[in-house]
Amino acid sequence: MIPWIQLDSARTPDGGQELRLKRRGAEFSIMLGTNELMNSRLSGSEEALARLSCERIAGRKRPSILIGGLGMGFTLRTALAALDGDAAVTVAELVPAVVAWARGPMAGIFDGCLDDPRVTIRETDVGQLIRAEKAAWDAILLDVDNGPEGIVYKGNDALYGAVGLAAARVALTPGGVLAVWSQGSDSGFTRRLKQAGFAVEEISTRANGKRGARHVIWVATNQA
Repeated sequence: MIPWIQLDSARTPDGGQELRLKRRGAEFSIMLGTNELMNSRLSGSEEALARLSCERIAGRKRPSILIGGLGMGFTLRTALAALDGDAAVTVAELVPAVVAWARGPMAGIFDGCLDDPRVTIRETDVGQLIRAEKAAWDAILLDVDNGPEGIVYKGNDALYGAVGLAAARVALTPGGVLAVWSQGSDSGFTRRLKQAGFAVEEISTRANGKRGARHVIWVATNQA
């Protein structure tokens, strides 16, 4: 069997933990301790996050999309494939090394999508962009950490609490969509979304098409 090789590492935003980029042949993995955060062979649920969101804003002229978390680019590439040429997609990534990995060792996986003229990469906290403007986004897609129960960066909790959800609703256009990826279900988060005024769908999806672990995507529509 081909062994895993560590290519690089980076500290989490609070400095308390280490992210590690590993490769085995053509396969890549990003690890946090013994937890695998993402793997280049498993893209189904991240792709579903983009597909479900874009379906719900189809037909809008010059849609503005905010993606929280670059990861391995599965959500970004799927969104670009679904959106017309007049769309604008901003990706917020809090760990600069992840962007460097996308342009370096994992460039083949990203297949040039970071250079798409519709794409802007911001090395910042997605929460800052959400709070910056009102009615700025037609869709906000959050693939940050492991979902509402974060393990990488506790500061992500601010995205998923009542205050963060209220800010997301203000940042969305009327009928805009907040879509959230999670490793698993969370009844408390579903309740908070409804309390924040969203119409909520909770969708189960597989990590790899019809196979792999079951993940959850919330699609929350701004009813304002």
